[in-house]
Amino acid sequence: MNVYKIHDIGELIKDNSYVGRGIVIGKSADGKKAVTAYFIMGRSENSRNRVFIEKDNGDVITAPFDESKVEDPSLIIYSAIRSYQNNLIVTNGDQTDTIYDGISSGKCFFKSLKTREFEPDAPNLTPRISGMLTFEDKDFSYKMSILKSADEQGTACNRYLFDYTALAGMGHFIHTYVCDGNPIPTFQGEPERVAIPNDIDEFTSTLWNNLNENNKISLYVRYIDLADGSVENRMINKNK
Repeated sequence: MNVYKIHDIGELIKDNSYVGRGIVIGKSADGKKAVTAYFIMGRSENSRNRVFIEKDNGDVITAPFDESKVEDPSLIIYSAIRSYQNNLIVTNGDQTDTIYDGISSGKCFFKSLKTREFEPDAPNLTPRISGMLTFEDKDFSYKMSILKSADEQGTACNRYLFDYTALAGMGHFIHTYVCDGNPIPTFQGEPERVAIPNDIDEFTSTLWNNLNENNKISLYVRYIDLADGSVENRMINKNK
C-alpha cells in the first residue's frame, strides 16, 4: 500500500452517491496557484433548495433558491467562504463566522473551533469540516479540521486538526460522509491526498461531472495566483 499515493478526485467520488459537503485545498501542479473548492450535496427538499452566491467582496454564501420552500434555514444557510487579511476561510457551516471572529480577535484557527462541535442533526450528527489558507511571501500553508461526535448519542465532540505545507500538484480533500446511509456514516481518517491540475476548468469539470447527479447542488472553485494575488473563480449551481 502506497500511503503517499495522490488520487484522482474524480475516481474517489464518481461511484459514491453521497459524500455530503466537501472541501479541497491544495496547490496547482506548476506551483503557481493556491486552489480551493467547496461543494454541497443534499437528499431532502430543504437541503436541495440552495444556491451559491458570490458577493462583491469575494465571500461566498449559501442562499435559498426558492424562499417559499425553506423549512429550516439554521444548518443550510451560511457563509461558506470568507477572507480576513491574509487568510481565506472555507467551511460547511456557520463556523466560518466563528473562525473569522476568532482570528480577527487574535485566536488561531484551532482555538476558534474549540468553541464549536458537530451539527445538532441527530441521528446523523453531521461533522463540521473547515479549512483555512494562510498566504505569506508569495506562498501559502493551510489547515483543515473536522469536528465529529464521539459516539452515536452525541455525548461529546472529538476535534481533529491537520496542518499542511502546500506542495505543487497535491491537495487534500475532506468531506462530511463516507457514503449514503441511515444514519449517514461520517468521514473517517485523514483528508485524502488528491491531484490538483493547473487548469481551473479541468478541475471544476472533474468535480462537477463526477458528483452524483441526483444529489449534487452547488460547486465553487477558486484559483489564486501566488505571484500577483489575482483570482479566478468558477461557480456552478444546479438550481438556475
